Amino acid sequence: MATRQSVGEHIQKCEEAIQYAKEQFIEGSRQEHYYDNEYQDALQGLENSYNELAQLSNSANSQQREQLHRMRLQLQQIQNQMILLNHDRPI
Repeated sequence: MATRQSVGEHIQKCEEAIQYAKEQFIEGSRQEHYYDNEYQDALQGLENSYNELAQLSNSANSQQREQLHRMRLQLQQIQNQMILLNHDRPI
């Protein structure tokens, strides 16, 4: 069974990964290819967070699973936006 503390810690990590990814998304849309390493790091952080949440949800109760599912949707949304961003043309 996942503890409330472990769920909270993972959600906090996810929120930090989302915030970093949003910053990199904005920079990526402005700077084109200048910061590709940081952009890729942000994408990798989102993927890692997503995988950790998937594992944690296996031992979570129904309320925690719902909370984790919502966070995974947020991770997927920013991840999709970053993947689809055309670096060659600033927004």
